[in-house]
Amino acid sequence: MKIVSVVGARPEFIQAAPVSFALRREHHEVLVHTGQHYDDAMSRVFFEDLDLPAPDYHLGVGSGPHGRQTGEMMARLEEVLWKERPDLVIVRGDTNSTLAGALTAAKLHIPLVHIEAGERSFNKFMPEEINRLVADRLADLHFCITRRAVQHLAREGITEGVFFVGDVMLDAVRLYLPRALERAPALLERLGVEPGGYLLATVHRAGNTDDPRRLAGILNGFRAIPEPIVFPVHPRTRQAIARYGLPIAPHIRAIEPVGYLDMLALEAHARMILTDSGGVQREAYFLGIPCLTLREETELMETVEVGWNRLVGTDPQRIVEGWRFFRPPGPRPPLFGDGYAAERIAAILRQSPPRFGQHYRRREALRPPVRESVELIPLS
Repeated sequence: MKIVSVVGARPEFIQAAPVSFALRREHHEVLVHTGQHYDDAMSRVFFEDLDLPAPDYHLGVGSGPHGRQTGEMMARLEEVLWKERPDLVIVRGDTNSTLAGALTAAKLHIPLVHIEAGERSFNKFMPEEINRLVADRLADLHFCITRRAVQHLAREGITEGVFFVGDVMLDAVRLYLPRALERAPALLERLGVEPGGYLLATVHRAGNTDDPRRLAGILNGFRAIPEPIVFPVHPRTRQAIARYGLPIAPHIRAIEPVGYLDMLALEAHARMILTDSGGVQREAYFLGIPCLTLREETELMETVEVGWNRLVGTDPQRIVEGWRFFRPPGPRPPLFGDGYAAERIAAILRQSPPRFGQHYRRREALRPPVRESVELIPLS
């Protein structure tokens, strides 16, 4: 089969690597980079760290408002799909690249596969939640990272073409952690921190960076924690800090974004991780590092329920209390599979290649009850 894989942002590069290796043993994969993340530190270095093949197409869309960015991706991706005529399109996660890939494939009647389907924060103010909902509604095959995601889809009436395969990000940790640990000593020495003697923080969600009160609350919480904090600063976050004139405390190592291997090394040796990133929450769980999530909700409630993740929002007091008192209880159940999700995905595509719209039909069991009496709403 010819498969077009759409990527555009950091988590998608990580997810793409194990899947690409598995697919290319027996399929022709065409890798399309939308350019959503275009900074070298957010894009090129990931391809190098992950040994990902260079994209066959780089759409060069860059940043911008959601509508304009997504629309430009769709226009350029449509040209690629017309030219390549793939048998299916793969999207992953919840970015604007995911949304653009899903909409463009559906408009051209190309079977769509969504990796990381069924994740829900139940917060529609998050642009990522809209992207998830649309991609899952359009997908012909849904590959879920947890059993909970399968249940979410079932509650929305999506029960066919749904597979619990595990998390390809766990595949990536299995594959790349040894290399990351090799470079850890030099990296930590350069940053002036010791293994287990620092916190690792990331902040990039628009809900946090675009609201000066929330971003100030996070930084004030960091300031009140008397422990070294390594803080790779996302370009959007750096711009917001400068725009709002927010100070960064001296004990916070505000560094440029790092590549995948360096990030994995920093995560593995941190005493605790503070983040608003879904991917970093998962990596913290894989590595057994306590995590404080700088949001009021998460798609990964399983990690909260088993005691390895705590939601602290952006209130400085809650952040400090989490730092002071949060201690995971012990074992980590295998919520995200066994690290061989990509192999399962490749096997399913080999055995049951999807057809466009194959599960989109009237089914008596999925139809809502008919309302026998529907009255006009009276005017008050």
